[in-house]
Amino acid sequence: MRDLFNLFFLSLWLVSVLFAQDEKHKNQSDKKMMPVLLVIDIQNEYLPYMSEDEKKFAMQVINGAIWFFRENNLPIIHVYHSDLNWGPKEGTEGFEFPKSVIIQESDAKIHKHYPSAFTKTDLDKVLKEKGCNTLFLCGLSATGCVLATYFGGIDHGYKAFMIRDGIMSHNSNYTNVIKDICESVGFETMLFMLENKK
Repeated sequence: MRDLFNLFFLSLWLVSVLFAQDEKHKNQSDKKMMPVLLVIDIQNEYLPYMSEDEKKFAMQVINGAIWFFRENNLPIIHVYHSDLNWGPKEGTEGFEFPKSVIIQESDAKIHKHYPSAFTKTDLDKVLKEKGCNTLFLCGLSATGCVLATYFGGIDHGYKAFMIRDGIMSHNSNYTNVIKDICESVGFETMLFMLENKK
């Protein structure tokens, strides 16, 4: 009899947990996707360290994503990195993105000194001001700053996706691992998601 009693309460507890998770999922799916494109650290100083196998195609995908976001009046944020002790200084050629990247003065810019673009920056504030809740990340390095910003976004309550062929690192094998362990979407899937957002 006691086992039956315990089983009853365990079942009741399980049903309540599943119901709570279902309600949470319904609440999240009712929210309209408000996307933003984060273009992370594709600066002249760092690009030479990236895998040649990935770099050319990744830059095309990044420019394609920038073009799509701009054509659909969706926000784009360029993230720049310089370490407090080394790295390119603001205003130098090494600090800038290559001229081949489609940048406009109206695009928001974040200057960071730590791997995550959320650490000691105004990124969270800028995203909230723009009403964004879904991050699409591209840039470098997949194993460093893109990864740190991805998890920083999740920690701040954002839905985050890496654009599969729009991220790169010094080693293609490492990039592939990151694509597999994180939520990542191909370029076509990203377009489909954005064209069909609520």
